[in-house]
Amino acid sequence: MKDIRLSAFIDEYSDELDVQIEALKRYGIEYVELRHCNGKNVADFTTEDIMTIKNAFDEAGIKVSAIGSPLGKIAIEGDIDAHLVIARRVFAMANVLGVKNIRMFSFYLPAGSNPKDYREQVISNLQKLIDVADEYGVVLCHENEAAIYGENPENCLDLLEHFGGKLKCVFDMGNFVLDGYEPYPHAFNMLKEYIEYFHIKDALYQGAIVPAGVGEASIKEILKDYTTNYSKDVCVTIEPHLQTFAGLNALVGKAFENPYKYENQQVAFDDDVEKFRELIGG
Repeated sequence: MKDIRLSAFIDEYSDELDVQIEALKRYGIEYVELRHCNGKNVADFTTEDIMTIKNAFDEAGIKVSAIGSPLGKIAIEGDIDAHLVIARRVFAMANVLGVKNIRMFSFYLPAGSNPKDYREQVISNLQKLIDVADEYGVVLCHENEAAIYGENPENCLDLLEHFGGKLKCVFDMGNFVLDGYEPYPHAFNMLKEYIEYFHIKDALYQGAIVPAGVGEASIKEILKDYTTNYSKDVCVTIEPHLQTFAGLNALVGKAFENPYKYENQQVAFDDDVEKFRELIGG
């Protein structure tokens, strides 16, 4: 499988900038989706923080493929004006780094609510974020995740069609599996025209996150279909999530015993990168 640019949430290997860079170079990964570094989320970086990171990445020859922001990861009834202040800070950082794509979400809905009841508010909030993104020349890329409006493929498509290309798709096939939706061919065929890039995460419907290629997320089939029929150049971000984090069971609403266990996050990351490269044949 050719023409795949490999990026990573390298904060899943280490939170320390120098260790992140060393790992990326050792793996031969030239891109990073910036999310956490040196104890901070990207939304909390200061100007000094971002310049330190930029200079270190530039010296190492590492490019930022996207900003893995937490935008839209608040309650739908939260303070959108305060959220727009954070958005401006994130977008300004993206300009400094020379990156266009900003990963984001479509707001947490009240438990047990009907998403249709919140559609107009979700669209209103997203429009405000898109308007600010336009000011900075960046592109919002929506990721599907549990408990947000865009949890299922149908609601993702609803948003993507509504904004007519102003909102792009980060396709997370593992999240679809965890939330009980078929990533391929169902979700992929619905969203393929809007996909900007992929998060590589594999999972089992029972609720376990597993190494790339051993789960039910159809990673190989999706990437083969996309690179063959829709794009010769695609960016994918490795996001193993193999070290079970606090609250994961509650997030996916399932209890499970993960069949894959690792002594630490570095070993887990190593295994996922190796298995993904085996999966795509290089």
